[in-house]
Amino acid sequence: MNENYNKKYIKFLLSLNAMTFQMLADKMTEKTGKKYTYNSIKGKLDRNRVTLAEAQIIADILGYDLKWIERKND
Repeated sequence: MNENYNKKYIKFLLSLNAMTFQMLADKMTEKTGKKYTYNSIKGKLDRNRVTLAEAQIIADILGYDLKWIERKND
């Protein structure tokens, strides 16, 4: 997946939840104790540098689960 897809996907999920990047950053800061800002979240998405742990936190905040699903080899 390219970085634009990831950013657009997160932006889409945020809009479904009536949430902005700033609101997400504030919730991530509350949840982790680590300072997140609008610019840090957008920058990570622009550079495709969101860690798996951060992706899990974002998913949790938005009410989703990330799951590893084994592909079936046909």
